Amino acid sequence: MDKQQQTELEAAAFRRLVKHLDGRKDVQNIDLMILAGFCRNCLSKWYKAAADEQNVDISYEDACEQVYGMPYAEWKANHQQKATPEQLAAFDKIKKPE
Repeated sequence: MDKQQQTELEAAAFRRLVKHLDGRKDVQNIDLMILAGFCRNCLSKWYKAAADEQNVDISYEDACEQVYGMPYAEWKANHQQKATPEQLAAFDKIKKPE
């Protein structure tokens, strides 16, 4: 596999991940953080960092829109639920292991 093929495969995998997450709006970012240690916001930050490394001018808000498929504020208003006490406790536990 050459470098171009590798890049194209990585890009396709990223697009598939974003599409998968888009189909699972019921899965909250806090759930992803608890289970996997990353969330949609992390992907947005990584996207922005990659753009910065390539000297591509993109705002964090635009990076979020690439991941969320809409402005983050809109996604938050339509899909983000208030974290439950159980979710907050689980998140606290992964941040501060016993």
